[in-house]
Amino acid sequence: MIRKIIHIDEEKCNGCGLCAEACHEGAIDIVDGKAKLMREHFCDGFGDCLPNCPTGAITFEEREAPAYDEAAVKAAQAKKEEEKMMEHVHEGGCPGSKMMQFKATQEESTLDQSQTYMKSVSRLGQWPCQIKLLPTEAPFYNGAKLLIAADCTAYAYANMHEDFMKGKITVIGCPKLDAIDYSEKLTDIIRNNDIKSVTIVRMEVPCCGGLQRAAENALRNSGKFIPWQVVTISRDGRILD
Repeated sequence: MIRKIIHIDEEKCNGCGLCAEACHEGAIDIVDGKAKLMREHFCDGFGDCLPNCPTGAITFEEREAPAYDEAAVKAAQAKKEEEKMMEHVHEGGCPGSKMMQFKATQEESTLDQSQTYMKSVSRLGQWPCQIKLLPTEAPFYNGAKLLIAADCTAYAYANMHEDFMKGKITVIGCPKLDAIDYSEKLTDIIRNNDIKSVTIVRMEVPCCGGLQRAAENALRNSGKFIPWQVVTISRDGRILD
């Protein structure tokens, strides 16, 4: 079939690997120091890899290519996640539940002792906020900037309300605890309402990849072109990207 797919100019490619990291479908590998599209049926033509290429080596083209195989992509992603989990199990447990303790910096300790903080204001714009409980159509979605956040982010990142929730409709979930695929419901929310943008905030732990994939699948399946971004929070409360 003729469809849109990425093209990698090997002469421009410097082998940095950023495109391979950005390709959540796993279509790109680094071979002999160059990025190569190794699995054409994994490439969805969505272009996550394009803005990450520092040399402009990646473009779109229309050509004969196998159809995008979402089932094969999901199977490969699940296998990769399982392999990661098994590695960490052999090292002493699931990475998402590994015990860690964080110590306040000297600067934070000084601030706690010397300053009185203003009372925080909730920026939650609607109720309910759990993805499982939300309707797929509601007045609060119209013209909204949608925040899709993992449950733990609000606890790990101290300024979640001001930096991410303010001015947005917030929907939250945890694919590991809920053990469901949010893709269908998020697709209906984006497709059936006037959503202006989507921000995905996830934790760095592997299980949070399920939430990100569900949101990306929903954006793709909605048939709409909406500005979107992914922000990853570390377990000690830092923004990683």
